Amino acid sequence: MLDLKKYDKNNIFARILRKEINSKIVYENNYVLAFEDIHPVAPFHVLVIPKGEYTCYNDFINNASQEEQIAFFKAVAEISEQNDLLDGYRIVSNIGSNARQMVPHFHFHIVGKKILPHKSMEGEV
Repeated sequence: MLDLKKYDKNNIFARILRKEINSKIVYENNYVLAFEDIHPVAPFHVLVIPKGEYTCYNDFINNASQEEQIAFFKAVAEISEQNDLLDGYRIVSNIGSNARQMVPHFHFHIVGKKILPHKSMEGEV
């Protein structure tokens, strides 16, 4: 079971941030890193993560500085604009075990460049 009460400094995203694991980076600033998902569900599938140690959305909103929060959400907008996604894209964040959050580091999936199903389906991001 995923423990969102304590940050795991050895989770895969923490290791990507430390450059211990290679990733195809598509965006980076002082507060945010975005990279391609290794199991994409659409032609465009990027993970956006804060550089701070936050386990989930609630942790991020309750504990990140306003500067970190603004930088994160602006990065999502910049990524969508830079990658010509304004005809449609989806932002997803799975929070907790019941939502199948796999990595205990807050992140958004940005998915686009294809027509996405209207209703949620098993295994869909």
